[in-house]
Amino acid sequence: MRHEIDLSRRAVLTGLAGVGSAAALGGASIMFPNANRNILQSVSYWNDRTQHFLFDPYKSAQTYDVSTITSPFPFNGFYPQSLAPNVDIDAWRLIVGGRTSKTLSMTVSDLRQLDSESQITRLICIEGWSAVGQWSGPSVRNLLERAQADLSSRYVEFHCSDGYWTSIDMASALHPQTIIALDFLGRPLPTAFGRPARLRIPTKLGFKNAKHIERVVVSNDWVGGYWEDKGYNWFAGL
Repeated sequence: MRHEIDLSRRAVLTGLAGVGSAAALGGASIMFPNANRNILQSVSYWNDRTQHFLFDPYKSAQTYDVSTITSPFPFNGFYPQSLAPNVDIDAWRLIVGGRTSKTLSMTVSDLRQLDSESQITRLICIEGWSAVGQWSGPSVRNLLERAQADLSSRYVEFHCSDGYWTSIDMASALHPQTIIALDFLGRPLPTAFGRPARLRIPTKLGFKNAKHIERVVVSNDWVGGYWEDKGYNWFAGL
């Protein structure tokens, strides 16, 4: 039996922990560039360990009715919306590899042949806003199993056409709500929302939902992420 995650109290606690660590790291790098950085990184590491301990792979993020979908759904990214990459769909491939028995190279058509999961969930941004959207696409678990991934591996990395990258723990990757979204509101993803494929993981904060994905790597090596390397909490769980 699945239970729904309490997005209010838990999101605030874990979100503030991550923000606090990021802010502290930023301040420390200015005032004490060497002395306190290791201590503050240890605090961030503790936050990650605590959130990982709290994570329950059987708990689902809250789902919503279609009437609650946010319109217009806001853009979020590390660059202005006008700079979102216009990926060549015909040439694009999603590569799944790393600690796998097979390396997958899948077109959009290939991905659309897989079983699709649909969800109406809330994206929660670390900047303080949130929005409800409808997303659909194959589960990450489906892709990993097709690649015969070593599911005892620690991490799954996501590398993107726009230079973005992030990584998540294996348990979060296998969560049933973690999908490679191909559609938004029942139509192919707009460019601004990650066309042709993005990670949709409603159990984590918005910056973990990488857009324009082109490569998925199963690994035991921690690679952090674009924002995580700048001090954001890595686990970023809700």
